[in-house]
Amino acid sequence: MYYKFSGFTQKLAGAWASDAYSPQGLRPVVSTEAPPIIFATPTKLSSSSIAYDYAGKNTVPELQKFFQKSDGVPIHLKRGLPDQMLYRTTMALTVGGTIYCLIALYMASQPRNK
Repeated sequence: MYYKFSGFTQKLAGAWASDAYSPQGLRPVVSTEAPPIIFATPTKLSSSSIAYDYAGKNTVPELQKFFQKSDGVPIHLKRGLPDQMLYRTTMALTVGGTIYCLIALYMASQPRNK
């Protein structure tokens, strides 16, 4: 009797000799030809000294100056209304979640009336 591993049931199952000696995924190779070359064109080497070509100008120095200004505003609120909305939403969800957890703990600690 021949056996092979069944990928469906994850167990050994009875099989014919040809299936047992050639499990799924390990079939004999039919063709010994090399696959066609996908990138047949040769690559062109760059002789210029320009290493990178950016799509736009570098805005990091301006952003550093903007965020490092000492104007009394916290760093997470520097960009105005969108930052304030995100901050207040996060705080509301945090406080609401804490209250919800405390209520759930209180209700779980009370015995059930039968």
